[in-house]
Amino acid sequence: LFDVHAPMRKLSAEIGEKADEISKLWRQKQLEYTWLRSLMGVHADFWHVTGDALDYALDAHGVSEPGLKDEIMSLYLKLDAYPEAAAALEAVKAKGKLTAILSNGSPSMLDAAVRHAGLEKLFNMVLSVEDVGIYKPSRRVYRHAMQKLQIHEAPAICFVTSNTWDAAGAAQFGFQVVRVDRFGLKDDRIPGKPAALIKDLSELAALV
Repeated sequence: LFDVHAPMRKLSAEIGEKADEISKLWRQKQLEYTWLRSLMGVHADFWHVTGDALDYALDAHGVSEPGLKDEIMSLYLKLDAYPEAAAALEAVKAKGKLTAILSNGSPSMLDAAVRHAGLEKLFNMVLSVEDVGIYKPSRRVYRHAMQKLQIHEAPAICFVTSNTWDAAGAAQFGFQVVRVDRFGLKDDRIPGKPAALIKDLSELAALV
């Protein structure tokens, strides 16, 4: 749904040629820290993790301009939705399907992103891992979605993600997974394979 690299692109003129590499490292560490914290049993919400990951990425590239971190983090609350997202959600809902977000994001981050993108009326639920206290791909998170949506059979959920690791985790749990392959990524070599690959969300309604 959301372009996580948009904040750094918006500040690329200010940051310079390092912006793209900083953004990639930020995202890498953001995900790594969720997995490591889950394994270590020391949960912190995604806002905290995102800030720690940004600190690492900026420090690794020798960037220390005063106020820059706060500016980037502020933009993370206003992530751009991909251009086809709203129409795709409308098409899915027109088929009588429930729609929900299941995210690592904290409730406040999700609320800000959904409202900024104008998508709040297109979801029946917005679910955060904060209700469980551990990050995806823990089975506890996927089970939480079933409980909240009152769905008793895992294959009844069509789980959509662009993250290869999340696609594997959800598929291994039992969801029917559609992976949005925007960047030509290969499936991870771990248990769980998506049922379908699509290039963007405009292809989703035809599958459900």
